[in-house]
Amino acid sequence: MSQNHKKISLWIIIGITVLNGIGMTIIMPLFPFLLGKYVPAANVAVVMSAFVSVFAVCTFLAAPVFGALSDRYGRKIILLVSLLGSCIGYLMLGIGGSLWVLFLGRIIDGLTAGNQSALFAYITDRTEPHERGKWFGYVGGAIGLGFMIGPMIGGLLGSASITLPFFVTAGITLASMLCIVFLLPESLPLEKRTTHLTLKSFNTFSHFKQVFSWKDARVLLIMGAFFYVGLNIWQFNASIFLKDVFMWGPSLIGAMFVLVGICDIVSRVIVLPQLLKILSERKVGVIGLCGLVAGLGLLFLSAYDHSIFIIIGAVSCIVLGEGLFDPSYNARLSLSVDDSKQGLLQGTNQSLQALYHVIVPLGAAAIYTYSHSAIFGVAALIMFVGLVIFYFNNDNHM
Repeated sequence: MSQNHKKISLWIIIGITVLNGIGMTIIMPLFPFLLGKYVPAANVAVVMSAFVSVFAVCTFLAAPVFGALSDRYGRKIILLVSLLGSCIGYLMLGIGGSLWVLFLGRIIDGLTAGNQSALFAYITDRTEPHERGKWFGYVGGAIGLGFMIGPMIGGLLGSASITLPFFVTAGITLASMLCIVFLLPESLPLEKRTTHLTLKSFNTFSHFKQVFSWKDARVLLIMGAFFYVGLNIWQFNASIFLKDVFMWGPSLIGAMFVLVGICDIVSRVIVLPQLLKILSERKVGVIGLCGLVAGLGLLFLSAYDHSIFIIIGAVSCIVLGEGLFDPSYNARLSLSVDDSKQGLLQGTNQSLQALYHVIVPLGAAAIYTYSHSAIFGVAALIMFVGLVIFYFNNDNHM
């Protein structure tokens, strides 16, 4: 395939990612209101936790399997199956009728959650090693753009009907599927696909054992655990920290998330490609991690000096740092295995991220209850350990 055709297919992937980002974030703010139709107000928080956790657990179990299947059957079919599961899940949320229907919708969506690993594997298939950091950055920027647009649409639609946004999201997901069917060529040629498929291919834990037997991938995934845990602590606790410590209301917290979206897009789409012209992906990743450590440290200090400028500096450092490190990390991870194992590797990475989404809120809540500031000191320390591992993990790729 010519370079022009490859770039066209990559930009189609970026467009599909924007649609997916919009679809996911249209409905996220509406879950408490939807669940409030089926359970007493006092129980919404507990049921909401179970609602989020069941999706994460299903994703944890399913993502490596779908990643391995994409190595065998190609990325396109896995993208379609995953999006079909999401479409069915969104329709069930919109139709509702009882609480078990809502949970079944989330289970179906979680058990078919392979779109992220397939998207990242597609980018890897279509790019040269030195280009991957830039394109992973574009994917992240596309998600950030979708995350900025989605909640606005969800708020407008939700004011008319609490179930309407779920049907609109199903329609957006269907549009993404049509784009894949008619516009997106398969990226993994037959000669690069795995040839064996056994019952073990459907065993999540056998995939984990296999992936962690690969030395280069194992070191990076362990390092990634420190990054994603530290990042999740920030993501899960930022709003409540600003509410409890700074006494901010919804409008100021909402403005902070606008800043997050702007910084995310600027770092991934503008700053990252420019830095990659003069620095290696490893060095860019180190700069990103330094920004994350500094930002989390500033949040820790902000509990003792309630300056809005410290908060602005902290948020900017964290989001800019994430935008520089995350694509560099994924590019480096993609270089740790050959083309026939990309789906399995990316699926395992997605699965681990789902696991962190289950574990981190529980541990973070316990620390936050003890000390509002300590949680970000812990996050900064965790991120610093990740920085040390990343810095001293030298290889020949970067």
